[in-house]
Amino acid sequence: MVLSKTASQSDVSVHSTFASRYVRDQLPRFRMPENSIPKDAAYQIINDELMLDGNPRLNLASFVTTWMEPECNKLIMDAINKNYVDMDEYPVTTELQNRCVNMIAHLFNAPLGDSETAVGVGTVGSSEAIMLAGLAFKRKWQNKRKAEGKPYDKPNIVTGANVQVCWEKFARYFEVELKEVKLREGYYVMDPAKAVEMVDENTICVAAILGSTLNGQFEDVKLLNDLLVEKNKETGWDTPIHVDAASGGFIAPFLYPELEWDFRLPLVKSINVSGHKYGLVYAGIGWVIWRNKEDLPEELIFHINYLGADQPTFTLNFSKGSSQVIAQYYQLIRLGYEGYRNIMENCHENAMVLKEGLEKTGRFNIVSKDEGVPLVAFSLKDNKRHDEFEISEMLRRFGWIVPAYTMPADAQHITVLRVVIREDFSRTLAERLVIDIQKVLHELDTLPAKVNAKLAMAEEENSKNGTVKKTAIETQREITSYWKKFVSERKTNKNKIC
Repeated sequence: MVLSKTASQSDVSVHSTFASRYVRDQLPRFRMPENSIPKDAAYQIINDELMLDGNPRLNLASFVTTWMEPECNKLIMDAINKNYVDMDEYPVTTELQNRCVNMIAHLFNAPLGDSETAVGVGTVGSSEAIMLAGLAFKRKWQNKRKAEGKPYDKPNIVTGANVQVCWEKFARYFEVELKEVKLREGYYVMDPAKAVEMVDENTICVAAILGSTLNGQFEDVKLLNDLLVEKNKETGWDTPIHVDAASGGFIAPFLYPELEWDFRLPLVKSINVSGHKYGLVYAGIGWVIWRNKEDLPEELIFHINYLGADQPTFTLNFSKGSSQVIAQYYQLIRLGYEGYRNIMENCHENAMVLKEGLEKTGRFNIVSKDEGVPLVAFSLKDNKRHDEFEISEMLRRFGWIVPAYTMPADAQHITVLRVVIREDFSRTLAERLVIDIQKVLHELDTLPAKVNAKLAMAEEENSKNGTVKKTAIETQREITSYWKKFVSERKTNKNKIC
């Protein structure tokens, strides 16, 4: 959801060059028009505006899948009018969802017998999956505290400061305290030892991240499990673990099958994963899997019958499309274990190509790890003359969307750039990106000389006129102003040439 805001009074209409052959009147921008317009005109008006969006294939900020095979695209369009929640009307879609849940549960080594079915559900994404898992932990903790006659009004979750914002949303929306382990320079994930120290009798779970959004690193779930087992023995508590495998859940089983992070560890009670990330499906699908039925309180499951037969449901959303569930099933049977492994290996190899290219420039420190999500996070060795935000801004001129951001507390003084390597990011694109980054660096290297020369002349002029010397902050603002003007002039000149 985006909180909307209206434009100025001078920008209240939509204009379209091509649509003018069909529509002579301007369309209101924020009110429904009084009259209908031809379908061709409606299409052209919207299409013209959407051309100004970024190219999804060059959006290196996103973990979300931006390419699928044409056959899967057709399945998606064929099912786009099916309501996923209407299980009685679309029983085959429901069956495909159940198959996906069981396939993913087995991939995560759920302790299932030959005749047992997995406990899980498809969601809109990992955000909803995390909300559902968190609610299950909260309710189970509350039920136990009530049975023991103890207070149950101050639940908390322990996690690292590197968690995705959906965890903060869960904590705020469902009134759970979020206890964050602070980061430190050179260590940008949750420290398991510090996390276990923060656990108390009100902790409903410890959330570990398999693939940090900040640098792709896997947290040490095995060490967390072992330390928490010891603490539970000492205290008599039974604090569990949830693994947020939004990014890494479809990577670790194929690249690092020996890594213990999933249901092989006894305290891991639930896992979420994003099908629309390395599950290789377009945006709109996530999954949450529970270890067994006892880990999902029955009172959270609703049973409805007004759409037909009795339908158990545990979701925050109700109506939603079936397309992404069907697309996930397509990918799982189309690719199989072999296909997923090949794709993840390719992504990892392309990440290494990009990493090596950046290292050869001699200008960057690599913040990401080789083992983890296939991405490259990097920062400038020297950002006194220009910083990562300037590089991010100037890369947009070449079509690249590369985010720059500061780390959370207590490493907020570190700024990084991050490139996520998806299936459709080839080795050729990785090499091209390095070339364009070198161009940006070369251009920025010439900028301070120009800015400093102008500032020196201004200072000299001020001295002659007896003007008070500028403070450091005023000087920095002036440098920023010159830089913005320089970039703006370059864009204007480029447009004139084109």
